[in-house]
Amino acid sequence: MYRLITQIFLLLSPALALGQFTGIVTDSRTGAPLEGVLVTADAGASTFTNSDGVYELTDLFATPAILTFEKEEYIALELSPRNGSLELNVRMSRNDYITDEVLISTTRANEKTATSYSTVTEADIDKINFGQDLPFMLDQLPSTVVNSDAGAGVGYTGIRIRGTDPSRTNVTINGIPLNDPESHGVFWVNLPDLSSSVNSIQVQRGVGTSTNGSAAFGASINIETSALSQEPYIEVANSFGSFNTRKHTVNAGTGLINNRFALDARLSQIASDGWVDRASSDLRSYFVSAGYYGKKHLLKALAFSGREVTYQSWWGIPKAYLDDPVLRTDNYYTYENEVDNYGQDHYQLHYSYQPHSTLTFRASAHYTKGGGYFEQFRDGEDLADYGLDPLFLISGMDTITSTDVIRRRWLDNDFYGGIASMQFLPTEWIDLTVGGGWNQYDGDHFGEIIWARYAAETEIRDRYYDNRGLKTDYHAYARGFFDFTEAFSGYVDLQVRNIDYRWGDETLETPGIDNDQRPLQGDANFLFFNPEAGLTYQLPKGQQLYASFAIANREPVRNDFIDAPQGRTPLPERLNNLEAGYRYESPRFSASANIYFMDYQNQLVLNGEINDVGSPIRENVADSYRAGIELIAGGNITDQLTLTGNLTLSQNKIANYTEFVFDYDNFTTVETAFTNTDIAFSPNMIGSAQLTYAPVRNLELSLRSKYVGRQYLDNTQNEARSLDAFWVNDVLVNYSIQPTWAKEIRLGFQVRNAFNEQYEPNGYTFSYIFGGEQYTENYFYPQAGRHYMANLIFVL
Repeated sequence: MYRLITQIFLLLSPALALGQFTGIVTDSRTGAPLEGVLVTADAGASTFTNSDGVYELTDLFATPAILTFEKEEYIALELSPRNGSLELNVRMSRNDYITDEVLISTTRANEKTATSYSTVTEADIDKINFGQDLPFMLDQLPSTVVNSDAGAGVGYTGIRIRGTDPSRTNVTINGIPLNDPESHGVFWVNLPDLSSSVNSIQVQRGVGTSTNGSAAFGASINIETSALSQEPYIEVANSFGSFNTRKHTVNAGTGLINNRFALDARLSQIASDGWVDRASSDLRSYFVSAGYYGKKHLLKALAFSGREVTYQSWWGIPKAYLDDPVLRTDNYYTYENEVDNYGQDHYQLHYSYQPHSTLTFRASAHYTKGGGYFEQFRDGEDLADYGLDPLFLISGMDTITSTDVIRRRWLDNDFYGGIASMQFLPTEWIDLTVGGGWNQYDGDHFGEIIWARYAAETEIRDRYYDNRGLKTDYHAYARGFFDFTEAFSGYVDLQVRNIDYRWGDETLETPGIDNDQRPLQGDANFLFFNPEAGLTYQLPKGQQLYASFAIANREPVRNDFIDAPQGRTPLPERLNNLEAGYRYESPRFSASANIYFMDYQNQLVLNGEINDVGSPIRENVADSYRAGIELIAGGNITDQLTLTGNLTLSQNKIANYTEFVFDYDNFTTVETAFTNTDIAFSPNMIGSAQLTYAPVRNLELSLRSKYVGRQYLDNTQNEARSLDAFWVNDVLVNYSIQPTWAKEIRLGFQVRNAFNEQYEPNGYTFSYIFGGEQYTENYFYPQAGRHYMANLIFVL
């Protein structure tokens, strides 16, 4: 396979030199030539237009696939030359309205923010979007590891950045929080094909800038949905591949109507049988955006929704199955309707007002309605676990204390609130922003028995548990950027956040019933101060030095409260985050090195202990840290060949950790102390690289590689409880044409895990003592071997 790929690259090299590419840039209204327009080819060459509006790109080895035109006060353009032409004349429109970027600018890092971040553009996503969940669009970013329960990226997927689990990653869509307020988790399966409605994604590693929602304790993912398209369009995309996977998407937009209005919409369906047995997915979604774009006002309304029915593959497989090609795809669940059935409807309204070039007001309101259940067949369940009395059978004089049941465990929630900010630029060297927000989450948790072999004293839709949570979160922040000199700048970011959380029955005045039949009632309140400051020094020739320090505080999640043993209330976590680095940027090459130190106090980790009803417990550990260096580089080796890559080397340690193992012989726990152990799921090395070859216009061939070092399943640093290191490679081919009857036709082909690597990026472990022996059970989520996807996209 290595030899085959090498031969393909060699056979398609090198094309004849084309010399120069030229054109004229004019104002769309007056027709006057535009001087000083920056023209950049996708291969890296760039130039400026002269006084006659003429530009020339010389010494090119291939016709540019995409040209970018940028000039202050004009709308930037990305255009593709047609039919091998060596000339492209362009008309640029003045930017006399507020652009979509204003919606997310307060939560995004920029060149003046002294922190580590990466931005993925719409063009980047288009090349790799074959239907997998959004985490797989970010797989090549530094310090990132993704996984899939079903093994092929469709269905339940996860992402870890710098080893931190998804609940510690803050996610926003257009500045609106996406994390579930109770679990802090993000369930990407609830928003299938979101990638097809994304303009850009920025991932900030570490604490990052002040954001909305739960605190970023390892990273934040800031998503901007589709921006304004100047011209009307229709895009039809279809993907097909292994495991009967298919994606069907229709995108359409009006373009800018009367230079003020625009409407965009998307409809999607994704389905897959999954690589794992019965790990099927049936996913549907839509996205609608309507906007008014004025010179001083921007009003934008969005509605988007996702519906998923996913057969459960949450159990994983035991270690003994890993080397068996049949058992490797085994699924523990066999009941025909063992599914997760859930939907989310999101509504956002954004308004921006810019009365003057130095002043911008922003306000947003949002509402999310979520609802659904997962259904399970359970055999031999105790009636008492469902609040039911024993059943006395007169005919056999028997007392029934257990039965087979089918249950549904429901979550019905509402999340709503608003955010607002004001940005003021009193001088060219000061940029000030103040803002804040208020959000409330109202969640009902309840369970139903929909079938039982012995029904006992039950009625249809009886709830065997029922409780409610109400969480209110409000915050305020002030941020300032200051240019002290032309080369030296800094920023200060101060946030105050208050959380009030209550749980109990419907009224919250008396106890509710938990799923283990315990009474459930409580409350918690937290007030956090999260400061951050940074300095940036601009060196000559595109070089930059930066350093920042930030403090973040984070409340425990719902399970930490309700599963904690009596008298052991979980404490909030605290993170002191230091980032420092170097950046270099030139037209053909860029590089950066970022050093980070993340010092945790009272970090919550699983310790192997269970409470009195068998639920796993997370416990605060006093001192732990993550320290590492992230190296990023990329550039054009030739005009046809591009190489990019990143490498993270890190240490991730807990100073003192106590493992608890339950002893079923004596119904006690056995404690074992560890010092200086690795934090679970935190590999010491993560690397990725992408080699892209463009032998002719509009054709790209890419080899994408990913290496992830050993990951421990718990915090004991025991290799018997670990995931082996792995190295996987994907091959990607993208080709496009511009016929006279369409704007573009794109064809893509993807070979994932091209060399058929056997690997597992995720798993779990638990131990117990029985019969005087300690047993450890390891479960893994293996990923699919070599598999394929192809797509065909028409843009009209």
